[in-house]
Parts: sequence; C-alpha cells; structure tokens
Amino acid sequence: MAHNRETVAIIGLGYVGLPLALLADKRGYKVIGVDNNSEKVELLNQHIAPFANAEIARSIKQSTIEATCDFNAIKKASTIIICVPTPIHEDNTPNLEPLKDACKNVAVALQRGQLVIVESTVNPGISETIVLPMLQELSGLKAGHDFYLAHCPERINPGDKQWNVQNINRVVGSLEEVGLKKAIKFYRSIITGEIKPMGSLKEAEAVKVVENAFRDINIAFVNELAQSFSKLGIDVVNVIEGAATKPFAFMPHYPGCGVGGHCIPVDPYYLIEYARENGFNHKFLSLARRINLGMPRFAVDLLVKGLNEKKIAVKDARVVVLGLSYKPEVDDYRESPSFEIIKYLEEYGAHIAIYDPFVPEKSTASSLGEALERADAAIIATAHSCFKEISPDQFLEAGVAVVIDGRNCLPKEKFIKVGIIYKGIGR
Repeated sequence: MAHNRETVAIIGLGYVGLPLALLADKRGYKVIGVDNNSEKVELLNQHIAPFANAEIARSIKQSTIEATCDFNAIKKASTIIICVPTPIHEDNTPNLEPLKDACKNVAVALQRGQLVIVESTVNPGISETIVLPMLQELSGLKAGHDFYLAHCPERINPGDKQWNVQNINRVVGSLEEVGLKKAIKFYRSIITGEIKPMGSLKEAEAVKVVENAFRDINIAFVNELAQSFSKLGIDVVNVIEGAATKPFAFMPHYPGCGVGGHCIPVDPYYLIEYARENGFNHKFLSLARRINLGMPRFAVDLLVKGLNEKKIAVKDARVVVLGLSYKPEVDDYRESPSFEIIKYLEEYGAHIAIYDPFVPEKSTASSLGEALERADAAIIATAHSCFKEISPDQFLEAGVAVVIDGRNCLPKEKFIKVGIIYKGIGR
C-alpha cells in the first residue's frame, strides 16, 4: 500500500496503462493518467471505460484517477511510467515515434528525484540509446544522480481471467542499483506476483521480446504441422493433446487462421531488427513470421476447396466472417488476421458479411442472424463464446454449406454428421 498518498503518473491509458493506473489507484496511490486522446481523457474523468472490459468498467467507477492531456501534471509524481504503444512500420521495422514523443514530453517536465519506468515493449538497447539521451538532454538532468531510469516490460493479457496486472510476475532492470531498488519497491507495493531483478536494462528489454518470439515460433510449428497433417488425414489437435499428456518437456500450442494482437506478431520483429543492426540474421524468427503470416491464406484456401466440393464458385459466393478481434471476448483488433482473410476473399470476388459483437463499428451485420442470412459459407476467425455455441442446425437453417473453423473451436463430428463441409486448421 502506498504511503503518504504518493503520486504516480501513467503515460498512455490504453490496454496496458489503464489497468496499471487502476491498480495503483486501488493500492492507495494518487494517480495522474496522461494520454494524447482528449476523448479518452474525458471519458475517464466521467468514470467511463474507453474500451470494452467488464473488470475495467467496474474498477473505474470507484477510481480517483485524474486523466489529462497536459504533461505538466507529471511534475507532482514520484514515479512516472511510460506505457505507450510501440507498433511496427509497414516494412516491419520498429516504430518508436510514440515512445520518442512520450520521452520528449516527459523530459520537459522531469523533476529531480523522479523515477521513470518504461513498460512499453522495445528492442534491447532502446532505453540506453534513445530513452536515456532524450531524458537527459531535454531535461538537463543526469540519470542515476538527478533522476532514475528503469525498464519493466508489460505482461498484460487482455481477457485472461487467471493472470492479470495484479498477480503476474514481473522483471525489472535499471541503469544502477538505486534505480533498481526504487522500481522494485514500487512494483512490490502494487502487485502480488514475484519480481525478478535483471542485470541490466538490456536484459529486461530482451525478456519481453524473447517471451513473445517463443510463442510465435511454437505457434508457427503447429501451424506448419496443421498444413502437413491436413494432407495426411491426421487431426493435429488430437495429436497435440496426446503429446500434452507427457508431464515434462512439452508445452502445447494450437494452430489457427493467424496470429494477431499487439505483441506476438510484432515483438519478434523487434528482436529481428536488433540482431540485424548488430550483424546477425535471425533466420528462425523470420521463418516463423512467414509461416504465421500465411495462415489467413491457408484458411481461405480451405474455404475455396470446401465450396468446390459443394460445386459453388467462390466468385459471388456469400461468405460470412465471424470475428474481427484478435482473441476471444475482447474488442482489440490490432494485427487481427481477420482483415487478411477479408482481403483474400475480396480478391476472389466473394460477397462478404462481417460480424463481431465486440467490434460493431467494423461489422457489416448487426446480429449473428443477419450475418448468416443466405450465406454459402462461414469462417470462424475468433473463438468468441457466442460463436462456439452456434449449432450445426443454425448453420443449416441459414443455408450455410461450408464452415471453416479457423480456431478449431467447434465440435467437428457434429457438423460432419449433418452434412456440412467442415474444415478446421489441421483437422
């Protein structure tokens, strides 16, 4: 619990920064939230969640967070935490502009004695080569003497009912011992998870990109198995579940129609770029990215084959895409493979209906019934619970002849039994 109502400033009130701000507020800190989106700031000050999340919606009603667009407000804080997005450019190189903008604004308002923590995902070395110089040069202050710099990579997992910002373990790195101790003390005051000190800023930065590169590689492995096993008549999901009965040395990952979100399809590029700048070529990571990027095309190819089996031409066929968000029960559609699926279907000349109850602004249908009406085929692109509950009879009544289960979330046997052409990813 915070003592003497210390002030914490959170820069960036999105999927990472807002849960952290709410947790610090709950733990007794006075929290100032800074965001460049004035509409979001206005909503937060009215105690309204800016995105769909039941837990955040509940927490924000009781919060005392002060949201603002004015960086001068951070002068009152003892700890400043940067949680801005770090996406990639079209050429897959890191886009650090949001981070640079945040650092510039923080530096101008930086005060002696403040601790600056970066939670944004970056490639190793960015804290020392970009963040540190900007903070020192624009503030006139010296790190380790006048202020302190640390890195604690975020580990938020939206929609996860078990692991959240409060209980997940964290790693922390800093320039020197004082900054490290200050950062660890802060996180110990708000989270119940363990905190591992890292040997440097670079090590802490590397942890996050390695975590997500690990997942991307393993997903690529099972996605490749799915493509291979589909030609052999082997159900890859059953194989994975069989392998998972081994109590050691195997961690199950599952195939799908693509990888989305702000982490897994993005972070490997940070590691790839960092290595390239230092004279190394990450062939394995690059291959994994190519495999996973190819899964939307694989899903559409399955649909074309299914339609052919029903003697329906994909051109002018009515296809419904169910799901736009990158994972179930969230409204976040960053890097979602659904958009690639839609693009390929458009290239084929299909008539497309789109429905996602969590992303109504990008849906073309306002209900599941409307989306399925007179459809020839459907692709499940997101495993929302409402899609997992669709029965074979519902599809049949709408006239759907082909179902592509892009998330392997439907009971295959039941669909095949009623005569629907069912094709999963590797099933």
